[in-house]
Amino acid sequence: MNAVGKMLIGLHLGNGYGSQSGAWRMPGVDPESYTSFDIRVKQAQAAERGKFQFIFLPDGPGAVMTDIETESPVFNLDVMMTLAAVARETQYIGLVATGSTTFNEPFNLARQFKALDIMSHGRAGWNAVTSSGEDVAANYGKRIPSSQDRYGRAHEAVQLIQSLWGSWGKDAWIHDQKSGQFAKKDQILPINLQGKYVGSRGPLYIPPSEQGQPIIFHAGGSPNAHQLAGRFANVVIGAAFTIEDARAQRNAFRAAAKSYGRDPDEIKYIAGLMTTIAKDRRTALDRRIQLGGSSLIQKFEYLQKMLGIPLDPSLMNEPLSEAQLENARPSPYDPRSSNALKIARQGWSVLDILAHGVIDYHPVIAGPGVEAADHMQAWYEAGAADGFWISPDVNSDGIDAFVDQVVPLLQERGLFHKEYECKTLRGHLGVPDQYGIDPRV
Repeated sequence: MNAVGKMLIGLHLGNGYGSQSGAWRMPGVDPESYTSFDIRVKQAQAAERGKFQFIFLPDGPGAVMTDIETESPVFNLDVMMTLAAVARETQYIGLVATGSTTFNEPFNLARQFKALDIMSHGRAGWNAVTSSGEDVAANYGKRIPSSQDRYGRAHEAVQLIQSLWGSWGKDAWIHDQKSGQFAKKDQILPINLQGKYVGSRGPLYIPPSEQGQPIIFHAGGSPNAHQLAGRFANVVIGAAFTIEDARAQRNAFRAAAKSYGRDPDEIKYIAGLMTTIAKDRRTALDRRIQLGGSSLIQKFEYLQKMLGIPLDPSLMNEPLSEAQLENARPSPYDPRSSNALKIARQGWSVLDILAHGVIDYHPVIAGPGVEAADHMQAWYEAGAADGFWISPDVNSDGIDAFVDQVVPLLQERGLFHKEYECKTLRGHLGVPDQYGIDPRV
């Protein structure tokens, strides 16, 4: 359990359609959602109705990453523009966006996120990541730097950005019309920091927000990620497929925070969960088959590797034979494989096994809301997660389905808050006050 005493829930908000590639074609979905800021606002408001602590916007600057002929790109048009639109139409929910330390100058990131923090009255969070794809680097006319250089720059960039955030003194802004004093000049100071990778003279001319400054998030699971997050982050967005794996990841981040002189409770581990909430399992699987289309068939070959047995493509609608189940062995190279075999042993057809989302990038709940609530409770009470970021299959009805059918169960069980206790993201997360850099690190 986390120090707040309640579970944290965030909403993954990517391209506006949902987490499944076929979401844009589903009945009832506006096919122009990709470019509609109004629809993003509506989706954020649905999450706020469910008392989610934050929405989370991933970003891979300029990388398409999908087959554009038949699928929407997975990211927002621009994460900061989206959150600015959402900030004006919501009151409580935290607003978190990804910003690459590799392809942005720290001064620009510092200014954008602190301006968003002011605009939202203290609800901004920055997911500080290094980017790792050559396709992204090519958009900036570069090659991707080595891991050592990317993380070296990231450590400098976060410190520099937090220094810039704190360069306008907490009590510097007077704006006294009678005396004519706008600000205390001696409390708005240059930074004059120059490292191996980044530098800035400063100051940043933006006063503190209601939470002081934005919250640092990090998404990643490598030893480099442990160091960066352990030093700076209050929230880690993780990817884990079992309670054991999630608990190990959470403990690794908590240990990293402790190694930098921080209280382990200051870092929250958020596990992913993909949802198709429906009245029963069969209805949910049929919906996912409709959503998956030909992409489910494309995953067929990979399922053979996960189970270690050959499968006949002409028998997609048949369960595995007893002989196949006896010979099947979960692949040691993919942590999702044991779950795939478990579902196969329940007697589902090959198509249904795939529709369970056994090859998706987070655990999948396909069924009634109680199944999602049970999963979240089990992980939370086992110390495997401080909360979850939810990726609905289709946003247009999937967010509401979660809010109406899962959230009340978590609230009844005393696991999730019933009302917002405060207005800032820092308050929602229960992380300590900080303005400027953390003197401990």
